[in-house]
Amino acid sequence: MPTAARLIAALSMALVGIVVSFLIMPLMPEGTAFGYFVYVNAGLGAVIGWAWVGRHVGLGVVNAINNGLTGVGLLVLWGLFLQGAWEMFRLAMRNRYDDPFEALSAIFVIGLDFFFVMAVPHVLLALVIGGILAGLVTENAAARWR
Repeated sequence: MPTAARLIAALSMALVGIVVSFLIMPLMPEGTAFGYFVYVNAGLGAVIGWAWVGRHVGLGVVNAINNGLTGVGLLVLWGLFLQGAWEMFRLAMRNRYDDPFEALSAIFVIGLDFFFVMAVPHVLLALVIGGILAGLVTENAAARWR
């Protein structure tokens, strides 16, 4: 059921996805074509905010912080999976894999490589602060608009 808390959670997690996407872009190799990178991460953040963060509200400040951090963790995991799957598909279209199982396992290897690229202090700090703020803002919206 649509609530103000779910809307605020979706918007705040989408904002976290956008900010972190722009922080990750300079860390990638020169000449990387990003395409829909920011849009995919923003949409993923909105879906996670609506489905997860916006659903677990009304339990207090500590649970709001945990809820926001869990949402950011889900955003990172799903983002790495989707971006890894897209990169695997791009490579599979160039016949880089011998069989389907090698291609499927490459999703996780590519996602792990992307994680090591983004695991720098300023990106991780932005994720933690963004998650905490998203959880607190969502909790505030749930308490304010019932």
